[in-house]
Amino acid sequence: MIRNPEHYLERDGGSAQVLTHARLLLKLGRRFEAIAPTAFRQAARVANFRSGVVVILAENGAVAAKIRQMSQRLCDELSRGGTQCNELEVKVQPRKNALQSIPSMQKGLSGKALAQVGGLAAGLPPGPLRTALERLAQCPREES
Repeated sequence: MIRNPEHYLERDGGSAQVLTHARLLLKLGRRFEAIAPTAFRQAARVANFRSGVVVILAENGAVAAKIRQMSQRLCDELSRGGTQCNELEVKVQPRKNALQSIPSMQKGLSGKALAQVGGLAAGLPPGPLRTALERLAQCPREES
């Protein structure tokens, strides 16, 4: 029987916490898109949530200023979605330009990392995830 990767993530305590937080962020992101004015839906996004504070990233200062002005209303609306929002923290972070090329250097994994990936693959049932990890474990090692 082939199981999805979430099954394996949920079994590990640390991974389960990360998965739960990711699901919460997706829920908050969808809720923000639903309640935010149309002009801001593409220019701002939910970045994090901690202790009742929702962190919003805005593409520019103008959008950030408008969201700050609306923060109490947006916070109330987010709270109605089931997650207690006490405060909105708005930060400016422009989105990366997808057309801008960034030179990359291909760097291999260390021998230890390759061994761990191979061990992980050996513990999984046959399927696409195991095949991908086995292929990764056969990549060339990083040169020292």
